[in-house]
Amino acid sequence: MSSVRLAILSNAGGSGKTTLSIHLAYELARRGSKVALIDLDPQGSLSLFCGLPPAAPEESTAAVLREEFDGDWPLVRCWPEQVEGVELCPGGLVLTQTTHEIALHPRGSYLLADRLIDYPLSHDCLIFDCPATLGPLPMLALAAATHILVPVQLQPKSIQGSSKLLEWLYLMKKQLRLQPEPQVLGFVPNQSDPKRAAQRQILESLPQTLGKINIKCFPPVRDSAEFVNASAVGLPLPLHRPSHPARKDFDEVAQAVHKLIGG
Repeated sequence: MSSVRLAILSNAGGSGKTTLSIHLAYELARRGSKVALIDLDPQGSLSLFCGLPPAAPEESTAAVLREEFDGDWPLVRCWPEQVEGVELCPGGLVLTQTTHEIALHPRGSYLLADRLIDYPLSHDCLIFDCPATLGPLPMLALAAATHILVPVQLQPKSIQGSSKLLEWLYLMKKQLRLQPEPQVLGFVPNQSDPKRAAQRQILESLPQTLGKINIKCFPPVRDSAEFVNASAVGLPLPLHRPSHPARKDFDEVAQAVHKLIGG
């Protein structure tokens, strides 16, 4: 099984989960790692952000979770002309039906973990991009993960939501009896604008608040329209705008994951 299995979790929409997943995969591949992006979001944003067309149901993560899955992972290469080592298992609306099937399955929460045991992937890192809920699909990722990253907007509502997410994490880890338990690698503040006083105050206090419960706060990812422009053409920012200063905003979190892999 892959050495690092990273769940990107947030119970708030627009927190930057897919942006973080895409750029982390790119940065790890640039450092020589082989990465698989596993899309667990019915919105299928990863395919869009990677410049890929929507996948058919039989070529999506939903197919992996069905009883008849035979181990042939439906992986698609991302940006093959620019970078080596990133593949995607697409999501999509079919995962809405999968949510209901999970609820009826005797090992529903463990289905993804079971697939990775029975049909392991050889990648150095798997990244699970989850929907903005605390439901069955994030539970799949939690049960399969070794580590967790939490992207968060610098807004009071998002910070309060992240507190509820941590409560959910600790409760679910106990209920699912996960051994070993996945570790929270850290929080990644997103869409940071130093011109906004409220954001500055939150960003100043967040590392200390998280430090009290032994959770790292990574440097913020700035608010930039270029992230939207890059996703519109299906590329990570460093490939779309190589000289843009925000291309380095993911360096520290990528280095932390790279270290876990053993690089």
